Order: sequence, then C-alpha cells, then structure tokens
Amino acid sequence: MITQLLLLPLVTALIQPLLSVDQLAWISGCWGGRDTNRVYSEHWMKPEGGLMLGMSRTIVGGKATEFEFLQIRQQGTDIFYIAKPSGQAEASFKLIQNSKQEVVFENPAHDFPQRIIYRLLPDGSMTARIEGKMNGGERGIDFPMKRVPCP
Repeated sequence: MITQLLLLPLVTALIQPLLSVDQLAWISGCWGGRDTNRVYSEHWMKPEGGLMLGMSRTIVGGKATEFEFLQIRQQGTDIFYIAKPSGQAEASFKLIQNSKQEVVFENPAHDFPQRIIYRLLPDGSMTARIEGKMNGGERGIDFPMKRVPCP
C-alpha cells in the first residue's frame, strides 16, 4: 500500500503532460508593431483543445509583403510551433524552454530561423524574436509589439 502511494504521483506525472498549451495563453490576443518601413501584426486565438491558432501580416508601403498562418499545438507531451509562411513550406519548431514570460521553440534542421522566441515584458508589451544561423553567421530579428484592439 505504501509503495502504491509513493508511485501514484510519478505515474500521474507520466500520464499527464508536464506542460500544456494553456500555459501559453499570455500570447493570445492581438499584437502590433512597426519600425521605420514596415507595420506588422499577430493575432492569436486563446488556447482550447490543445491548440492555439494565429496569423501574422507585414505591410510595407501600404502593401502586404508577408503573411503566415500559425499554430501552437500540443502533441502528446510535446508542444510545437507550426508556421506556414507565404510562399514557403510549413515548418515545425519544438518547445524547448518555457517560463511565465518567455517561450522558446527550436528546429535546428530548419534553414532560418532555427529558434522562435516570445517574451512578455514587464510593461505588458511582447517581443517576438527569430534567430539562428544564416550565411555562416548568427542572425536575430526582433519584432517588438504592443497589444492592439482586435478587429
């Protein structure tokens, strides 16, 4: 009986995922940012059923230049960020690091980026960052965003 009581938490932890898409709810909502020549936005649905759906768009000179359809999906005990960028093949990135204010997804076999990082900042803004190797060197691009009204 004592052995069963000691093993119960271990068995429960093995059966239940240690991490859930629900823990990434802080990414949900509408986000927008801009730099000198582009305006970008991301819209994320709240997690439900082990899935978050999102989309992004970049506008340069009044024209849409890029867009992506996005997923954050629970697959067993793993979580994946799946991106389908305009004009490119779908790519999957596995969650490798998670905290209350930062999440890191990685796919070392992908061309660029190999990592996708979301950080929630103390002022409530968020930075999405893509990074990895490109043309033999390390490269990173930040997308600072603030919450914006959802259309």
